[in-house]
Amino acid sequence: MLLAALDAYVVVGVLTDILDALHIATNRLERVTPVVTGFLLGYIAGMPLLGSLSDRLGRRAVLIGCLVGFAGGSALTAASGDSVWLLSTGRAVQGLAGGALLPVTLALASDLWAERRRATVLGAVGAAQELGSVLGPLYGVGIAALLGSWRGIFWLNLPLVAIAIVLVWVALPGRTPGAPRQKTDVVGGLLLAATLGAAVVALYNPDPERAVLPPWGGWTLAGAGVGALLFVGWEMRARTRLVDLRGALRRPFFAALGASFCAGAALMVTLVDVELVAQTLLGRQGVQATLVLTRFLIALPVGAVLGGWLVSRLGERLVATAGLVAAAGGYALIAAWPADVLERHYLGFLPRLDTDLVIAGFGLGLVIGPLSAAILRATPSAQHGVASSAVVVARMMGMLIGVAALTAWGLHRFHELTAKLNFPLVFGKPADEQKRLMDAYKAALQAALRTEYREIFIATAAICLLGAACALLLQNRPRPD
Repeated sequence: MLLAALDAYVVVGVLTDILDALHIATNRLERVTPVVTGFLLGYIAGMPLLGSLSDRLGRRAVLIGCLVGFAGGSALTAASGDSVWLLSTGRAVQGLAGGALLPVTLALASDLWAERRRATVLGAVGAAQELGSVLGPLYGVGIAALLGSWRGIFWLNLPLVAIAIVLVWVALPGRTPGAPRQKTDVVGGLLLAATLGAAVVALYNPDPERAVLPPWGGWTLAGAGVGALLFVGWEMRARTRLVDLRGALRRPFFAALGASFCAGAALMVTLVDVELVAQTLLGRQGVQATLVLTRFLIALPVGAVLGGWLVSRLGERLVATAGLVAAAGGYALIAAWPADVLERHYLGFLPRLDTDLVIAGFGLGLVIGPLSAAILRATPSAQHGVASSAVVVARMMGMLIGVAALTAWGLHRFHELTAKLNFPLVFGKPADEQKRLMDAYKAALQAALRTEYREIFIATAAICLLGAACALLLQNRPRPD
């Protein structure tokens, strides 16, 4: 699971290296959006179906099969040459294969631990997942520097996968002979994957200067809506359902999905935009820009462990709601960052930038254990594999749609703010006049960027508050075994 989590975030730290390798200007970031979203799309598209297959075929068989596929996607990514689409395809294959690793691990926690102790284990599993977000950007930068290229990151996955396969084979039991086999809703899984794929394609805009959505965006979104209706219609009529809610507690089930979606959107916006803030407003590059993000990333697993521990004492609703409200407060503080944020302190000694990022990361970390525990407790044990997939899919879908929508809107907003800003013509003018004109131009660019990021983080705070409203619908106290 950590292996897949590392690769989900590994491109964050080497994105500028990828831009250079593909001969793309740094101000055309939208052209490599598929490299980021390709992994997430594959991750969420296959997750429900693969989680359901683990209920049918056993956890070990699905984990090993997905690790083999992950190795194949890594090799394709490393050998992609200068093709953005081949690189994105390799990332999508990685994500598709890695999509089962987290939900199957969550389902294993349900298999191996009693309900009373499960929340703490789920918090630890969530912390391991978030450790990938902490180490991923730094891991990518370090391996790229050590091996001389960002492609080495993906070649290195091949021996790591081989080791992981051996460990899974030795550590996990095979399927118990004679155990009942759960049927799998292949049609429902394919319909859901197509719907999610259409939604992502609709939000990918290679030319955000003209509009928030691409020319095909409206039609593709309509297609995603039709796909969603077909999926719901199929699930209502099918004998075997991808998400079978018979016997499930529906209110906490859907509340957990809604809160997870909002948390995922906030997480991915932070991973992308905080590093961009560091590069464009704070003057940090490479490892220095990634280190700015680590304040947030380190707080995530700390919050995840504490959140899992608190659930057994305070209940799911209180912990999840408090975490999302705290995250909303953190993003509101980030949105209000002044130009000299690096020099500002709270109480005279707490660095403002560090404190605000820690608050946001800790708050998001707190919700991981409660949401996983809530959705497992709301569903029958035979559905725990697909239920675990559902909460992770909701979170990853939030990451995917959140970063695509807010980034597309942010890029469009930046171009809108700078539409009338022209590069100054300084040739033939006195040196002091040249400096004055260039300083004014740079200040206008910085002001446009601050406005763009402020609006993005205000929207992120609102998303967290919406997630907190969903979390209020969870059950307050865990039921006894």
